[in-house]
Amino acid sequence: MNPFELNPKYMGIKFHDWSSLYPKSYDKDNANPYTKTRVILMNGTEVEQVFFLHQFHRNCNNNDLRREIASLRRIEQQQQKKIQCLKPINESILETTIMYELLAVDLTARMAQNEPDANVKNQLDFALLEDFDHLYRYANLLEMEYGTPSEKLIGKYSEITPGRPTISEHRYPFDAVRRHIDNKKAAPITKLHASIITAAEQQTMNFYMNVCNLYTSDIGRKLYQEIAMIEEQHVTEYGSLIDPNVTWLENLLLHMYTACYLYYSCSIEETCENTKKIWEECFDQEVANLHKAASLLKEYQNKDWKDVIPDGTFPELLSLGPNIAYVREILGKTVNNTSLREDYIPVDELPQDSDFHKYQLEVNHDVGSVPSHKVINEYIEKNKTDYRYETDLNPVPELRDRTIDNTTVGRNM
Repeated sequence: MNPFELNPKYMGIKFHDWSSLYPKSYDKDNANPYTKTRVILMNGTEVEQVFFLHQFHRNCNNNDLRREIASLRRIEQQQQKKIQCLKPINESILETTIMYELLAVDLTARMAQNEPDANVKNQLDFALLEDFDHLYRYANLLEMEYGTPSEKLIGKYSEITPGRPTISEHRYPFDAVRRHIDNKKAAPITKLHASIITAAEQQTMNFYMNVCNLYTSDIGRKLYQEIAMIEEQHVTEYGSLIDPNVTWLENLLLHMYTACYLYYSCSIEETCENTKKIWEECFDQEVANLHKAASLLKEYQNKDWKDVIPDGTFPELLSLGPNIAYVREILGKTVNNTSLREDYIPVDELPQDSDFHKYQLEVNHDVGSVPSHKVINEYIEKNKTDYRYETDLNPVPELRDRTIDNTTVGRNM
């Protein structure tokens, strides 16, 4: 599939009216978990499109081009408004959060297994263990406050067990900046991965930032505060992978191509017929947007789309599914890794006066007050053991004791 070779179904701008903008939501009790995660993924993709187009608008001094950007942005806004309402009214904030973390785990793991660039793969594997631990923390909160076992929500597609403990994930900001890829040399799948994961983690960050004050218990609000800080760190890490040397119009083309790739992938995988029709409709619209971006690139920079994307044929499509064995492998091998500037090293190789340890002492000096730790401690106090769903013992021996929450793994303090 090469979207540049398609004839767009929509010529010019096609807007939705209100009746077509509000979709039928999925059934939270019967929908496949990956239908739910695709909704989150594509909502985040559209939010990224809108944010990018606003920034482009603010950094452009040509009003004719700004009008073109405004038209594209309106289409992306309508797509985002439609997709976000696929989530049903009766799905709670915390239930939705569990699906956010399932998406983070399985999307990251799938990409890591198919990523040819070692630098990008290392970052995917690194953050994977952190989102995996977030799933465990939120699952304990959900079971503690609502009596809902998260393995039912996620269809047992992922384990729920400690990863790199969230308390160990807090690092000095200098250690969140990564080496960027070179768009002229990177494989097509690498460029897509960098864009997709940045948008997905940005959406998670935005969601936690905005629902924190809407949550109904202090311990839950505090957990959202803490994990939102880690998600911001992830967005910095992933965002720094993207090549900063491409022009605004080249970046516009890459954004539209990424959206085409994702909508096509979703339409192939989707099992819910109602949702599948929306993915197909959005794909057709994004093909039109892609061709518009290509024409703007030609008009304003005299560049062909092939100068940015030499081969427009989609690489292997994105397929979401279980990754239990892979997560267990990475967890067992790299749980004690931390970050030192652009590199990843075992935490016990850091000197005690490192930025990591200084930051930990400043932020986590009172371990008992760290929200992610308090949630598990409170659950254990009430139930004598934590809440888990495991296919086997945790691959990290130090994380197997279910009567205590480990705060030293990945932290060495």
